[in-house]
Amino acid sequence: MAGTNSERQLLAEGPAIILVEPQMGENIGMVARAMANFGLAELRLVNPRDGWPNEKALATASKADHVIETTKVYDTLEQAVADLNFVYATTARERDGYKPVRSPVIAAETLRAKFRAGEGTGILFGRERWGLTNEEVALADEIVTFPVNPAFASLNIAQAVLLMSYEWMKSGMEDLGDVPFQAIGQTPSTKEQLFGLFDQLEEALDARGYFHPAGKKPKMVDNLRAVLSRRAFTEQEISVLRGVISSLDRFSRKSPRGGRFPTTAKETPPDDSADA
Repeated sequence: MAGTNSERQLLAEGPAIILVEPQMGENIGMVARAMANFGLAELRLVNPRDGWPNEKALATASKADHVIETTKVYDTLEQAVADLNFVYATTARERDGYKPVRSPVIAAETLRAKFRAGEGTGILFGRERWGLTNEEVALADEIVTFPVNPAFASLNIAQAVLLMSYEWMKSGMEDLGDVPFQAIGQTPSTKEQLFGLFDQLEEALDARGYFHPAGKKPKMVDNLRAVLSRRAFTEQEISVLRGVISSLDRFSRKSPRGGRFPTTAKETPPDDSADA
């Protein structure tokens, strides 16, 4: 699977993800995959409709086997949260009651702090079709809700888990600008290299009558150089461009590379500059 690397550290920590009466094995598998993407590993299921274990969940987990294999199943939500110190309930609907409502960012920071303090934490997610009941929300300490389109607030359960898992991962980063890899370093070209590109391209174009009429050549050259010098090329980019020009200069559509008439010091292809 693209993006996986068994030689690197596998993150497996953080709050338990608790799915209340999930209906489809495929959704459970996608939840496991989302958790694994962002370092969560503890999945708890409350009375899954199609039972457990579930072949469809395993198939859609996309190698998140460590999540699937350690999944725990409970008959009731009370049993599923009994050993936890702090629990969030996710909901897109406004609820009656006095529980604090947090954004995903604040919720993740709170969970991170409690995790570092050694507390057991969890996040509740409701059924695919209608979420959590008021009674189930009442078992949580606080509510977390997502900033979504108010006229279209319904999230797929795996999407909701993905959002919270992503915020969990971010809450543990020292620098939110960090990325797992960087572009390969390249050496900026010198002006001499850029001038060499100008000369090569202008000579190739001149040979094909590009600068026409002749009186407009100086302005056309200026425009061409302005385009090519708009940004700073690297040495590697200059090399690529000059290689392209060399190929166009040496070969044509009628006599391509590998064809009958390569341009060498001894052989000259037919004059087909109009096709070049």
